[in-house]
Amino acid sequence: MTRSDSNRPEKAAQRSEDQLIQSQKMEAIGRLAGGLAHDFNNLLTAITGYSDLILKRVTDERLRTYVGEIKKAGDRAADLTSKLLTLSRQRPSSQKVVDLNRLVNNLESLLRRLIGEDVELVTKLDPALWRVRVDPGQLEQILLNLVVNARDAMPTGGRLLVESFNVEWGEEDRPLDLEADRCACLAVSDTGVGIEPEVREHIFEPFFTTKEEGKGTGLGLSTVYAAAAQNHGHVAVESTPGEGSTFLVYLPSVAAEADADPVASSEAAPDRGHERILLVEDDAGVRRLVGEVLEQEGYQVVAAENAAAALELVASLPEDVEFLVTDVVMPGMSGPELAERLRQGIPDLPVLFISGYTDSLVVRHGLADAEHVMLQKPFDGRLLASRVREILDR
Repeated sequence: MTRSDSNRPEKAAQRSEDQLIQSQKMEAIGRLAGGLAHDFNNLLTAITGYSDLILKRVTDERLRTYVGEIKKAGDRAADLTSKLLTLSRQRPSSQKVVDLNRLVNNLESLLRRLIGEDVELVTKLDPALWRVRVDPGQLEQILLNLVVNARDAMPTGGRLLVESFNVEWGEEDRPLDLEADRCACLAVSDTGVGIEPEVREHIFEPFFTTKEEGKGTGLGLSTVYAAAAQNHGHVAVESTPGEGSTFLVYLPSVAAEADADPVASSEAAPDRGHERILLVEDDAGVRRLVGEVLEQEGYQVVAAENAAAALELVASLPEDVEFLVTDVVMPGMSGPELAERLRQGIPDLPVLFISGYTDSLVVRHGLADAEHVMLQKPFDGRLLASRVREILDR
């Protein structure tokens, strides 16, 4: 590689063995994490959704404060499930060509608020940095987690450097899990306490933490590792006890211009509805919540707990339904299969899929192409109403 001081690879055989062991650990724990995240997403959809409904109706300030705290706790739990989905490599990925320098600059003010006044933030960004194709949300999560980790390593203050540069690997020193020879690197360095060698061997393992009880979940660095892997990248760490640490995230370069930054969505409330909506969801709590939200928006809602019940219900209705909201993974017939059956009689029936599962499991149930629209649990009522209106108005 052209920058010899940015990584110190071990002997090829030892490096391959270490990376294989780490990959096997992440795969095993990831499968467990993905299943847990699905169940929690159903619960959190109900918790945060009903909190929103209560906040719309309650005027007593003390009660609003109590419910607001419940919603905040639900939002924090939702953030944890998002990390679990990243850990299991089941978080939905929307990749774009990204300029890493632009992303760092856009987040700089947030980073300064995160680290506090006793830590100096310095950026050193290569203006000729190669572009990468990644999920911008996951890349932001990587940077934020690394910055928070660096801040915690400097309890009495210090200096935090965020750096970008290009790397060209040779065949012998390229990490086993990297397929690309040309990478853009995002490096986060601190002047903190450093990492002992015996700790460094475990820092990317889920739920491993050196922080005292209640001060950390042990998911920050494991999420960084998993998110980098999901974007075909690699994470390395260099550290000397007492002299600080450097985390390096290598991402394969692409020969393309960066996509434009997304335009912020409008905060305006969606138009009220009137259409007849068929809601199919096997989780009773989520089914009641979604029905309540849509009815408050003016829609006529008929609900069923599974696809078979939905088909019977539709056959008994005097008029066709005009929209379908359905879970993806259900006992018996899946959501995509149900949509296909209904479209035999209602060819242009618009559909919104909702799911606590993502990625490989959802793809196996027939949602591999981009024409389908899916809303990931947990979601709040405003986002649900907005998405339904958006699809109907197309």
